Amino acid sequence: MRSGLFIILITIFISPITTSAQSLGGLDNISGDAFSISVNPQYPAPYSQATVSLISASLDLTNAVMTVSVGGKETYRGAVRTFPVALGTAGSVTNVRVTISSGGANYNQTISIQPQDVVLIAEPISSAPILYPGKSLVPLDGDVRVVAVANLKDINGKASHSTTYSYAWTVDGVQIANSSGIGKEAIIVASPLQYRARDVSVAVTNSSGVLFGGASLSLTALEPSVRIYQNDPLLGIRFDRALSDAYTIAGAETTLYAAPFSIPTTGGAPLIQWFLNGSVAQNGASITLRPSGSGQGNASLSLVASSGGYTTATANLSLSFGAKSGTNFFGL
Repeated sequence: MRSGLFIILITIFISPITTSAQSLGGLDNISGDAFSISVNPQYPAPYSQATVSLISASLDLTNAVMTVSVGGKETYRGAVRTFPVALGTAGSVTNVRVTISSGGANYNQTISIQPQDVVLIAEPISSAPILYPGKSLVPLDGDVRVVAVANLKDINGKASHSTTYSYAWTVDGVQIANSSGIGKEAIIVASPLQYRARDVSVAVTNSSGVLFGGASLSLTALEPSVRIYQNDPLLGIRFDRALSDAYTIAGAETTLYAAPFSIPTTGGAPLIQWFLNGSVAQNGASITLRPSGSGQGNASLSLVASSGGYTTATANLSLSFGAKSGTNFFGL
């Protein structure tokens, strides 16, 4: 009898959207009469370090002496240079006093740095298997939902109501007015082009405009992929081991499952198409193959997962079937 393969089962693929971020957070461009002070980052995070630097158009800072006091305690005296300042909890205020001695005169300036807790979380709108413990990646030709999680506190550690926060979003240096405003804690942005990055930042203020913080992150899109797994009738889908290169059909039939990773799902679940020996076999996440005949044989199995006809991922397997099984108790 001639050997061969034919398909007996089709199932439907379900694609979830998963969710994970970076944070920054203070004051910037604090100006005085004789010199200016800048703090980096603009929005420092709690328990981080802010870097303070000085600029002056009227003083010779190269030959000046700088004295720094943090919280009323002198921490540095010497040549003018940038210096770090350790910050405390969210809402706590760190007062920094800088004195510049130049040409027999002293010039003073004091700044207050108040870190706030603002975090950005990127939620790629892309595919991942059901119950997958990891996170899908930023998809090519897709979208990403970026969510700001803010908790602004005053100097006493009391948090304000997050429902009253105002969010100002910026994407690649351009302010996005229609996505900014009170209560607009999320924004959907298009994925960057391949090998490029997209910078997303937000500035958050409370209703009185007294408390403010911010955060930023950089998005990079990566190539999608698709993996093939065995769907065991007793154990279910064997996500612990992806099949690659070659696979032997040891029993009367086998069911394989395709899991596309990081394919855009803005327009719905990815389309999965299976090919057997180069010919279209079926669509769907699962395929069941049953060898026919009594002889041994080989076949090629491939699949293409796509979204909108633009973003695609492929996988290939070399199948063998009809081999005689072992004779010991475990079938080895």
